[in-house]
Amino acid sequence: MARLCFFLSFLFFVPQLHASPVPDQSRALLVAIPDAWNSVKASLQLYRRTAASSPWAATNAPIIVHLGRRGLAWGRGLHPDQPGIQKREGDGKSPAGLFLLGNILYGYADRSPIHDWRYRQVTDRDLWIEEPTSSLYNRHLILSSHEPFPPDQHYHLMRQADPAHALKLFIRHNAPPDAKPGAGSAIFFHLCRSEDSVTTGCTSMEEPAFRTLLESFQPSDEPVYVLLPRAEYDRLKESWELP
Repeated sequence: MARLCFFLSFLFFVPQLHASPVPDQSRALLVAIPDAWNSVKASLQLYRRTAASSPWAATNAPIIVHLGRRGLAWGRGLHPDQPGIQKREGDGKSPAGLFLLGNILYGYADRSPIHDWRYRQVTDRDLWIEEPTSSLYNRHLILSSHEPFPPDQHYHLMRQADPAHALKLFIRHNAPPDAKPGAGSAIFFHLCRSEDSVTTGCTSMEEPAFRTLLESFQPSDEPVYVLLPRAEYDRLKESWELP
């Protein structure tokens, strides 16, 4: 009897090795599946569910999105570490994996174009730190009007003479407080420049499609972004409980 109790206790405490990295509270799943690791485009589909035990159901029409100019590499997100090429700062690759999204929209307009989202109208004093040696690596920094720009540091200007950055949402790859120096920073959803454009590692799309997507879920849905080449998606679909 003692041996039986120990065995049952062991079974009870054994971790679920193949449990999905998608949080139970997530109600929105954005899935982009490029053909291969070197792809620069993918089809993105939004799925929703009403509870953790409910199946994912596709909503809206698929959206064509643009990826890094050098394809993809494994990123740092909710998923377990994976073997293969890893995302690095400045490599021009979009991070593959499964990621939470930020809950603030950044834009140039004086008010949010999307209801039910927190919004920050960025100025030329809004920076995103891309310097791996900085304690603020992969964080948003707002300078006061008299504060100097950080010397000898790489940073992304949130407001530029570039309409592609007029509306954006942070993809929480390598996000604080667990940002690994040099593993990649400043990864966003943002607007594309043309139907043939590529990014430096972000995911971009046309403005009407981006607005429609943002209107289809809210931060309270705990949205998750999945970006996986087709072969990896097929390999992980069952264990990650993807649609």
